[in-house]
Amino acid sequence: MQKRKLGQGLEVSALSLGAMGYGKARELPDRADMISLMRSAVERGMDFFDTAEVYGPFTNEEMVGEALEPLRDEVKIATKFGWDVDPVTGVNHGGVNSKPDHIRRAVEGSLKRLRTDHIDLLYQHRVDPDVPMEDVAGVVKDLIGEGKVRWFGLSEAGAGSIRRAHAVQPVAALQSEYSLWTREPEAEVIPTLEELGIGLVPFSPLGKGFLTGKIDTGTELDKSDMRNNIPRFAREAREANLGLVDLIRRIGEKHHATPAQVALAWLLAQKPWIVPLFGTRRLERFEENIGSLSVQLTPADLKEIETSDIKIQGARYPDEHMRRVGL
Repeated sequence: MQKRKLGQGLEVSALSLGAMGYGKARELPDRADMISLMRSAVERGMDFFDTAEVYGPFTNEEMVGEALEPLRDEVKIATKFGWDVDPVTGVNHGGVNSKPDHIRRAVEGSLKRLRTDHIDLLYQHRVDPDVPMEDVAGVVKDLIGEGKVRWFGLSEAGAGSIRRAHAVQPVAALQSEYSLWTREPEAEVIPTLEELGIGLVPFSPLGKGFLTGKIDTGTELDKSDMRNNIPRFAREAREANLGLVDLIRRIGEKHHATPAQVALAWLLAQKPWIVPLFGTRRLERFEENIGSLSVQLTPADLKEIETSDIKIQGARYPDEHMRRVGL
């Protein structure tokens, strides 16, 4: 698999596998299949895996640790701290917590669950407005000095927070939502990353499944599906946004590529330091997605996308979640 460089010398596979959907609070009946998928991903050249203490909480890191322990020297693992999760009980109190002592306790828990002596990339999951960014970066700098962490990352942070953190401890990567239907980072965040030499790991590169072309106005989402609470997935918004899917499907037909492959190829074409982060629980979808690395969009394709008059309807998060991003 192709490699890409993020910031501060962090080199990883050109695509990353997010494990958010694996090993949640309930015991998944296909846990063994999920572990097999992650190991198969390594066999196919992927070496960059993403998790967080809050996924579960804890159970996701435990699954990733079990899956990758035999392959630890071949992979880079990213995890995250920053939500107010009790490091002992796993109770999620809601809200954020990046107090220095809490960060240290979270990291110790992550190391144990991931069955490793170091975290390759440690993200602050969300900016904590009550803790100076300089203090957060300072703790991570100390953890790097102690050998427990190798690179520092931020998630959904605004340009000001990125600059403040980077001045204390260089930031290797920002994780943020960026895709064909979420392009807000282009205004200020991406120019800041380019200036400072920081990589971007965009999550939801397939628009939480919408850009695959498999969701339309008639699609019934399970009652427990979090997309039911996202304005962009309201029926009227879906109807308006299908124009984007039609566009990437037409472009894909010229390249014998699926809409998902076009969406990922578009991200890969934006900057050489962008590493899209996708999630899947099926090997055939994994193979479809990594097939995007062979899709070379032409300048005409990219221009057609840029000049299309498609206005995306609906916010990407409910209001309460949107208040936590871009700080």
